[in-house]
Amino acid sequence: MKSIILESLGAAGTVTGSKHLLRTPDLTILVDCGLFQGIKSLREQNWAELAVDPHSIDVILLTHAHLDHCGYIPLLVKKGFRGKIYMSAPTAELTRLILLDSAKLQEEEAEHANRQGYTRHHPARALYSINDANLSFRYFEIVQEDITIKLSENCTVIFKLAGHILGACSVMVSCYGKNILFSGDIGRLHSQILPAPTCFAQADFVIMESTYGDRLHGSTDPYQEIAQQINRTLNQGGNVIIPSFAVGRAQELLYILYVLKQREMIANDIPIILDTPMGASASEISVRFADHYLTVPKEVWKDILKGVKVNKEYAGTANIVNNRRSKIVVAASGMLTGGRVLEYLKHDLGNKKNTILIIGFQAEGTRGRALLNGAYELKIHGRYYPVKAKAIEISGLSAHADQKELINWVKKLHKMPHCIYLVHGEPCAIEALRVKLKDETQCEVQIPVQNQPITLFTLEDLSSLPETIIPNSDNPFAKY
Repeated sequence: MKSIILESLGAAGTVTGSKHLLRTPDLTILVDCGLFQGIKSLREQNWAELAVDPHSIDVILLTHAHLDHCGYIPLLVKKGFRGKIYMSAPTAELTRLILLDSAKLQEEEAEHANRQGYTRHHPARALYSINDANLSFRYFEIVQEDITIKLSENCTVIFKLAGHILGACSVMVSCYGKNILFSGDIGRLHSQILPAPTCFAQADFVIMESTYGDRLHGSTDPYQEIAQQINRTLNQGGNVIIPSFAVGRAQELLYILYVLKQREMIANDIPIILDTPMGASASEISVRFADHYLTVPKEVWKDILKGVKVNKEYAGTANIVNNRRSKIVVAASGMLTGGRVLEYLKHDLGNKKNTILIIGFQAEGTRGRALLNGAYELKIHGRYYPVKAKAIEISGLSAHADQKELINWVKKLHKMPHCIYLVHGEPCAIEALRVKLKDETQCEVQIPVQNQPITLFTLEDLSSLPETIIPNSDNPFAKY
């Protein structure tokens, strides 16, 4: 019996490590190829053998460039994958940037662990090297959004922009006459710099993220809220530290800070420092793609970057930290799991005049989640630092759709799918969204278990599945 089978190799019951395998009689397709991040038990899965032979995977469809969606690619190639990796043009540039940075950090960490002797592994080693990352780039294949691509005799795919970050897409695989929609990460309806997600007209099966499946972002004006926290902090002589993902979030933050100065909501002479080399490079990539992929014109981006001090050298971080003048610092990483932001935390956490602005999702087991949970101290590089600075969450700036936006995204389909599979969320978020989706759509909603195959349909029972109706169109990918 020939079957079409879905199997999640990651991001099943968790919010990281996205890898969704689609086995068809023609091809084996992997949608996203991400690293696990967060708590140790998740990170250790990066070292485990995959439940599938990398040689058997024919194609990768990459939705966007965040590490939890693309970070495993060099390792998969190292283990034998030799197929094409399809993605949008901005995703290709950002992914190269992120994978080279990931490899560099892993090599440096392994070298440091061996030199200091604090590793249980002798010797400590990186998951993959800079050379491994470079070798994986030869398989990148850039696609144009809204264009149907033939993968095999019976399988095609189309990419549509999903918001979230520059170049992020949802992908629809058309397989033996049925359509399987992978959401990727869905962006906000009203982003500061990105167009709203583009919706598909129909799908028979939907594999959908659920990061914020249990909450709403609220209606508070983020500009007003950020300005208030900045002015309060600077008036008492403190610093504002904003942990940020280098790709996507950092660029949105720089735009917001630029607008606040333009509107005179914060003082024009406040120093704004971008202390993340990858964030600086991602900002330059944003300028190049601004006219097609962003709502903010290229000329404005050039003005934004002129008003920011970019620190690329690690030695410069110490000088910024020791400068007593109040300032706004945007530094990676966004969940405080590593990066230069930790140097600022070491210096600023213990001062009640300072503010740490938390502006994005904080996964279980991260320092960012600990701060939001009211931790009185944080462990950084083997030492404990007391938390006296204010940790403030700005919820309205999330790059992920909230529960209402996720449900509305599904409702844009002309007819409800045969089944929705919820992935990329923590258990409480997934379960809340499952219940709500089922109530509002009357659709079957399931939660995949990692490495457990799900038969979507067989070629023999195709005739028993309900036909999907596309009004006024013979094109299964007609734009809604």
